[in-house]
Amino acid sequence: MSSDPRLPQSHIDRVDAICRSTAIIPVLVIERLEHAVPLAKALVDGGLDVLEITLRTDCAVDAIKRIREQLPDVTVGAGTVLSVDQYRICEELGVDFVVTPGTTPALFEHGTASSVPLLPGVATVSEVVTGWEYGYRRFKFFPAEANGGAKALKSFGGPLPEALFCPTGGVTVDNAADYLALPNVMCIGGSWMAPKSLIDQEDWAGITRLTQEATQRYPR
Repeated sequence: MSSDPRLPQSHIDRVDAICRSTAIIPVLVIERLEHAVPLAKALVDGGLDVLEITLRTDCAVDAIKRIREQLPDVTVGAGTVLSVDQYRICEELGVDFVVTPGTTPALFEHGTASSVPLLPGVATVSEVVTGWEYGYRRFKFFPAEANGGAKALKSFGGPLPEALFCPTGGVTVDNAADYLALPNVMCIGGSWMAPKSLIDQEDWAGITRLTQEATQRYPR
């Protein structure tokens, strides 16, 4: 399969740089705006400075704004992007990357011309091949565990050796090693280092501790 020139190589390179800089990308659901910056700081203090803020809550956009303003050195991605309109909002926010849980042709097409690189979500080989037609070679595998886990992702490597993945969804501290051992995995996405219970308690030290344990167990 040859690369489609509609997706600039620079987009692939930028996704590679982001995903290769860390073993773990925290996937965050921020329900209260005042939690955004303390949560981000807790993760950074624990050793993770690439964050995915999902657009699942009413305050998500403002949370991204605050983190970018107050922690400018943090690499911030917007996740759970479901439409081109949401993608455009993310561009206006100046995020470093966009992540989708699944990807439509319209999202694939928009990503090829966007100033913000896309990590498109896929669950099957057919969806990877659809992205391939637009030039994509880097994907989010989601939901990873529900779609066969590391064994399924390993099987993708035969027909699609150039495709690399960030598996997310059901990835935990206990099964992360299975994914990271695969040659077609760049990094993993997870939320275990920032559980809702600790966020609700505003236990930022506890989140930093869990993050340190994760980065020590799975260093880049």
